[in-house]
Amino acid sequence: MPIRLMENFRAVFYAPYYATYALGFYGREGVQVELLTSDAPGDAVPKLLDGGIDLTWGGPMRVMKAHDQDRHSPLISFCEVVSHDPFFLIGRSSGRPFRLTDLAQMKFASVSEVPTPWMCLQQDLRDAGIDPDKLPRFSDRAMTRNYHALQAGDLEVMQAFEPFASMAEQDGAGEVLYAASSRGPTSYTAFIATRDACEKYREEFAAMTRATAKMLQWVYSRPAEDLAAGVTTFFPDVPKELLAHSLRRYRDAGLWSRETRMIPQGFARLGQSFVSGGSLARPPHYDECVELILNDI
Repeated sequence: MPIRLMENFRAVFYAPYYATYALGFYGREGVQVELLTSDAPGDAVPKLLDGGIDLTWGGPMRVMKAHDQDRHSPLISFCEVVSHDPFFLIGRSSGRPFRLTDLAQMKFASVSEVPTPWMCLQQDLRDAGIDPDKLPRFSDRAMTRNYHALQAGDLEVMQAFEPFASMAEQDGAGEVLYAASSRGPTSYTAFIATRDACEKYREEFAAMTRATAKMLQWVYSRPAEDLAAGVTTFFPDVPKELLAHSLRRYRDAGLWSRETRMIPQGFARLGQSFVSGGSLARPPHYDECVELILNDI
């Protein structure tokens, strides 16, 4: 029986997950994997709990929140892949270095589709001496709508991931003013399973961890065009050159982990962001939320 792996949602920064599957890395480690699509972010977690799937990937914040609400939650994270924040602030340059404090005087739109980008950015704002609760922003619009507003000049800064940053440069709509990856490690994406599944499929999950580690080594040793070619079927609406440019930016920023063990510093930073944003009542504990598979590689 193959491991039923469900994606979180379709995003360019998840490219290593798609490549590990599409390029046969799992098979070479002796594990069969069935990759399933998801309808919406977070849609897979309920399926983990009812046994409809065996594994998904997603933000460790989902595991943090589950343990915050129930200390006996069965959810666990392992095998980190996205170890830095993949979001950007995109807008037209004013001719001087951009500072986060500039947002207070700009028409700004944050991401509405998922909570983590804003939670992490609001911690950056606090660190810069800004009260994010007092910052004027559009908070309920999709990234595509915000991009069209940026193109039209109705918006000065938008928060988004790739390929929007590369599109803005290509279209002359804007440039990267701030890369959230520059703050340092922030645990962004790992496998999520239940503890029971980790016991039942420990050998299979260990094989998937080995496969992921080899994929990450491959990513950092090959041109971005190779990664783009391996995942292009997952992104039929993104031109190949744009996809390669997006992936190169992420690779050059060190977005993806070079080891599969979740970085404690990144875990703590993510937890701090959600506590300060009011989404967690207490700082999460690494040992409660993170499982070591093969002691991770």
